[in-house]
Order: sequence, then C-alpha cells, then structure tokens
Amino acid sequence: MIAFRDATEADLPAILALLRDDPLGAAREAAGDLAPYRAAFARIRASSDQQLVVGVDDAGAVVATCQLSILPGLSNAGRIRGQIEAVRVAAALRSQGIGAALMAEAEARLRAAGCGVLQLTTDRSRTRAHAFYEALGFTATHIGYKRTLT
Repeated sequence: MIAFRDATEADLPAILALLRDDPLGAAREAAGDLAPYRAAFARIRASSDQQLVVGVDDAGAVVATCQLSILPGLSNAGRIRGQIEAVRVAAALRSQGIGAALMAEAEARLRAAGCGVLQLTTDRSRTRAHAFYEALGFTATHIGYKRTLT
C-alpha cells in the first residue's frame, strides 16, 4: 500500500534518486551537492501554489513523487490550471498501479485547489509514459517548446 503526503526536506535524497533513475534524469540531475535542491525545495514550500508530493510504501520508503503547480490565468474565462511535473515511480515498482494512484492523488489535490484543467508535459522519448497518460484520459492537444536560459 502506498500513502501520499507532502514531501519534507528529509525526502530530498530519495526524490533525487527517483529523478536520476532514467537516462534523461541521469544526464540532467546533479549528484552530490544538495544545496540547489534545498533552495528549490524552500521556494516550493514557501508558495501556496506549489506542492511536492511523495508516495511512501509500508516501510516508509519514498517510491513515487510529483510536483504540482496551480496556475491562475485569464484564458478560458479565468480557469485555473493544474500543472503536473516530475512524475516518477521507482523503476522496480512500475506497472503495479502506483503511477495511476499518484496521478489520482495529483488530480484530487488540484481539484481541491480549484483547478478546472490538468496539464503536463513528457519528453518525446518517453513512449510508455505517453501511453500511460492517454490511458488516464489525457490527450496530446498541444506541441510544447522549451528554451533553456543560461
């Protein structure tokens, strides 16, 4: 059984391990220096429009995570959007329903925050993730662009 809760700073090493546990994450997540991650965590915790969620197993180990952002806007008659980012489940536990439970938790939290639409992005190379999100009712309606600022 997986229980979901807000992340604590003590969860950072486990969250980072989940983020690094694939080829994309391994290339972009720094190992060792937790200072930038602690600073980011502090900003997340300080904002009422941000939530960092973890899923823990019966032994208390962090086995899943995602970040939720509440995005108010004027478009679509002021509909509030819920952005779901950094969705990860421990590799050894995938395809056991944990990801679906994590996404249900994310939806419940974002609905409670007044969101009228959920959105997320996933890398083009993550074809299994695409199928997963489509099975949950998400549709690929837009093309996303990113630009790194240095």
